[in-house]
Amino acid sequence: MSNLTYRSSRPDAWVQPRAYRDASQRLKQHGKIIPMDEPGFFARLFGAR
Repeated sequence: MSNLTYRSSRPDAWVQPRAYRDASQRLKQHGKIIPMDEPGFFARLFGAR
């Protein structure tokens, strides 16, 4: 085993909180929010939400 450690002057990205983005910026970057479950046959057929 090694006793060497890695030190960086910049902390990891997962430690730093992300800058706030409003909904319009998120929409431009990622697109419309879609549900995780697929709509059923009749929901697709009749356009139900």
